[in-house]
Amino acid sequence: ELSIEQIELKEKIIEVCENHVNDDKPFVFLVKGEAGTGKSVVLSAVFNRIQELTREKSSALYNTNNFLLVNHSEMLKTYHKIAGKVKALKKNNFDKPTSFINKRKKANEKADIVFVDEAHLLLTRPDSFNNFKENNHLEEIMKYSKVVIIVYDDKQVLKMKSYWDEKKLLSLVDNRNSDEYILKNQFRMRASLKMITWIDHFVEKKITPIPSKEEFDFRIFDSAATMYKVIREKNKELGLSRIVSTFDYVHKKDGGTYYIKEDQLTIPWNTTEGDTTWAEREETIREAGSIYTIQGFDLNYVGVILGPSVSYNEEKDELKILTENYKDTEAFRGRDEFDDPESVKEKIILNSINILLKRGIKGLFIFASDRKLRARLMELYKRRENDYGNAMVAEEGTDYQ
Repeated sequence: ELSIEQIELKEKIIEVCENHVNDDKPFVFLVKGEAGTGKSVVLSAVFNRIQELTREKSSALYNTNNFLLVNHSEMLKTYHKIAGKVKALKKNNFDKPTSFINKRKKANEKADIVFVDEAHLLLTRPDSFNNFKENNHLEEIMKYSKVVIIVYDDKQVLKMKSYWDEKKLLSLVDNRNSDEYILKNQFRMRASLKMITWIDHFVEKKITPIPSKEEFDFRIFDSAATMYKVIREKNKELGLSRIVSTFDYVHKKDGGTYYIKEDQLTIPWNTTEGDTTWAEREETIREAGSIYTIQGFDLNYVGVILGPSVSYNEEKDELKILTENYKDTEAFRGRDEFDDPESVKEKIILNSINILLKRGIKGLFIFASDRKLRARLMELYKRRENDYGNAMVAEEGTDYQ
């Protein structure tokens, strides 16, 4: 069920659609929220309601032609699956941005309301590989829509060819024809604010003491193989538990099998065949997921391998990002367009870490490939465990007295 905050947003979006669906200029409503705040949950709920209203003659949205777009193949599978089970939805209501733009252009017609999930994945430059020839996706979507609802998080931008920041976004959106809503509450992770803050600090390169033990199962491992063994146990017990990794190991789209090798663990990268999403296919417990497979999805437990691009600066006691070790060459295509490409590369890698660390509902496990980083994290973890043990002894002593 939606929270009070999410219900408020749902009602606000419906109101915006009703008030602006007949405007002369496109109206843009921007929904901001970090990983785990329930952006996609709200979007699917409100899109379903909008499609129900298209059938009600008394509604301002009666007979409107509406779409939900997402530039993410795995997420599109999920929406198609939902459409097959929900009366008001049809598979052709869901599309990828380039396909939507090309269809509208060919027919020379506008859609009424267009929802864009994971808008941080929209292209910001031409991309012949994806058959997109214009300047950027959002500009073209606005051309062919009356109302555009954008769901966005700049901490989830993963490629230079889709590099969005506040400045670029606002340059396209007229503030006289726009509004925004910020989702703040973390819904995915059943973790304390202290634990979530620790993760937020970590993806800002800060390494801080690990918070006290809690219901959310947080562990640091000094062996990738041991972490994988525990993930398999959790998957057997609860399901939806997987190993994922930063893109620090070769992974090509040529049909070949590529492996992550760390300590005693050798595990293949994910496959994405079929109509079922990666994490829902039982056999993928034997694979490691990438950011492109798992972005936007929930897991019960996630085991994260921080690869060789994530190192440790001993002098500053903080993360050190080695961009030359990052194997996602596609992510850095188009770097010549940036004044400071190195800082953008680092931001992309930190964003990928943020996405991976915030997948787990019940627990997060971490293994660091870099020896120095692994030693520092293990030191903090053992200190946390010792503090917990001492607290338990003290508590038992008090009870006995």
